[in-house]
Amino acid sequence: MSQPPSSSRWSLPLLIFILTIIKTSSASPSCSSSSSSSSFHCPPFNSSPPYPFSTSPGCGHPNFQIQCSSPRATISIKNLNFSILHYSSISSSLTLSPITDTNRNTNCSSLRFSTSPNRFIDLTGSPFRVSDSSCSRLSLLRPCSPFTLPNCSRCPWDCKLLKNPGRILHGCESTHVSLSEQGCHGDLLGFLQDFFTRFGFEVEWDDESQDPYFTKCRDCQIKNGVCGFNSTHPNQDFICYHKSRTELVTQTQRDKRVNYVAVLSLIFSLTCLLLAISVGVTIFRSRRASFLSSVNEEDPAALFLRRHRSAALLPPVFTFEELESATNKFDPKRKIGDGGFGSVYLGQLSDGQLLAVKFLHHHHGATAAATEHCKAFSMKSFCNEILILSSINHPNLVKLHGYCSDPRGLLLVHDYVTNGTLADHLHGRKSKMTWRVRLDIALQTALAMEYLHFAIVPSVVHRDITSSNIFVEKDMRIKVGDFGLSRLLVFTETTATSASSSDYVCTGPQGTPGYLDPDYHRSFRLTEKSDVYSYGVVLMELITGMKAVDQRREKRDMALADLFVSKIQMGLLDQVIDPLLELGDDNVTAVTDGFGVAAVTELAFRCVAVDKDDRPDAKEIVEELRRIISHTRVVEDDVAKD
Repeated sequence: MSQPPSSSRWSLPLLIFILTIIKTSSASPSCSSSSSSSSFHCPPFNSSPPYPFSTSPGCGHPNFQIQCSSPRATISIKNLNFSILHYSSISSSLTLSPITDTNRNTNCSSLRFSTSPNRFIDLTGSPFRVSDSSCSRLSLLRPCSPFTLPNCSRCPWDCKLLKNPGRILHGCESTHVSLSEQGCHGDLLGFLQDFFTRFGFEVEWDDESQDPYFTKCRDCQIKNGVCGFNSTHPNQDFICYHKSRTELVTQTQRDKRVNYVAVLSLIFSLTCLLLAISVGVTIFRSRRASFLSSVNEEDPAALFLRRHRSAALLPPVFTFEELESATNKFDPKRKIGDGGFGSVYLGQLSDGQLLAVKFLHHHHGATAAATEHCKAFSMKSFCNEILILSSINHPNLVKLHGYCSDPRGLLLVHDYVTNGTLADHLHGRKSKMTWRVRLDIALQTALAMEYLHFAIVPSVVHRDITSSNIFVEKDMRIKVGDFGLSRLLVFTETTATSASSSDYVCTGPQGTPGYLDPDYHRSFRLTEKSDVYSYGVVLMELITGMKAVDQRREKRDMALADLFVSKIQMGLLDQVIDPLLELGDDNVTAVTDGFGVAAVTELAFRCVAVDKDDRPDAKEIVEELRRIISHTRVVEDDVAKD
């Protein structure tokens, strides 16, 4: 028998080989397969890192490549290595901790970061930028005076840091300000090392308008692609890993599809079964990609709220059109208030109910970067206020009636309180408020604070108890509102094992000047006693009728707390009592010379004590005010009889 021709002998193995290559190439690229694994975990990411992050070379964004390690993932930015402590998808931010150089010179400070032994952390030229809050934290630091400089010829970097801690983060130098001795640190370099290791600093990244990778990725995802880049190319050109044909294509190589179709056509008669399976897999992946795309496009606020609270416990959702109609298209004539991150409008629903509509990130005339920063902060404030207000119910707290999360704006719907704020009555309209009314307002505010601190688990710290956030009804009943800065006291394991006598949450100081607890401002430790300090300033306003901060006063007396404490220590209480109170209260002599004002003055003095442990808690404040009111009634009755 004759031997078969050589072409016939190798035709079948060759076809099988080609088939094997095509089958291998039909699998999705590693970028898509790894990113879709639900079991993949890389702390602090809850699942596989989303775009622009990636753990595989050639995937995601070239400046967002991370290494998964224990206990935290790491990222390299401009040859500097950082541990990732926290990731926020809502504000698009990372909290980073620099990895120190273990081979540093022990004669100098320990602030020697990996691959950068003698210079600051400079993120210029990368998509990342240091957040304003991190710069603000550094601006508060200074060494205690007098302090000893190290050997500046041997350790020049240590000397520069002691003079201006902001140098450690490039771009933060200009924020350095001079503070009082209360804000100093004996071992500033050691404090910086500990702070950067435990808490790190926050960075944000540019959006698609400033980084072309994001725009190209958006176009790629619309076409069912997975975003990546050419890691071997000097410019790291963008690449779209295409899913629809399960082959790797670039923006300049789409003509290769023709060759791919031609190869499939040549072996179609031998691979019918494989082709059917491949078509089924392709359809499945396409539908799955469409589903994931629709999930990713869902409103981030709605996703965040559902993760933290069941839908049954959340307040009603309004449409943007409903609230636009209720406020007559946000008519300026209906504006009843302004805040740092939005405006408040009077709204009337279709059933005639009057409500206050707070419109967040409604900014005009700001730069693109400033607008994006405001939007990120507003999103945090928006979700924070919904979560907290949906879990509370108290007659002296503003009620949340609903919300709207829309690309055109974030809106919160509250009670409409018809009689303005306590600040209006004390500093604006100068309405006649008797001592009895002021005591009642002080007690109602204390009851609201007691509810937040003791009736809710975990406790809520309002962080912005001010006379502008205390709303007054027609009958002079009050409601405390504006929970945008509030925090739940959820303690970390580190905090729980702390040697401190009181629980706290470590967070950047936020609040209104004049009301902000100086101990919290100095230590970043937030407790319920921070609210007590703010409440003490409100008590001072009720006694004096003065503003918490007034630039028309002398510099040393610009803050009401400083002025009030100074006068009390000198025994000059009569110099700060509100003249309108004296003119408007028939029983003022008995009240001011006797138990009433003096007792409330002492309570306010205790609330603003420098040491948090010396301040009363909300329960003690309520008990003391009830005792004062009871005693005041007896005094008033005796005066009436005389």
